[in-house]
Amino acid sequence: MNEMEIKDNSFLRQFETRVDGHLAKIEYSSQERKIFLTKLVVSEEITAEGFREEFIKAVLNLIQEQNLRVVPTSPQIAVFLRKNRQYKEMLPVGIRI
Repeated sequence: MNEMEIKDNSFLRQFETRVDGHLAKIEYSSQERKIFLTKLVVSEEITAEGFREEFIKAVLNLIQEQNLRVVPTSPQIAVFLRKNRQYKEMLPVGIRI
């Protein structure tokens, strides 16, 4: 899959990318040095194999560059973090998934 361009739309509080004109987004809220990933929305028209995982990975890498902690309140993102333990250090102290 090509390198995707992730935009942090702070006004709408979402990370977003476009694939063939269709929007995919991860909604968030932030508090102190933590970012709560609340909802993953991927258009039904985006059918690329493994897109969701690559999108989540790209967003987590962007968050990691900002040295923020991640609290996954979206079930889909929590499942991703459970499967990809390399992101475990991004969780705040005391948060387990």
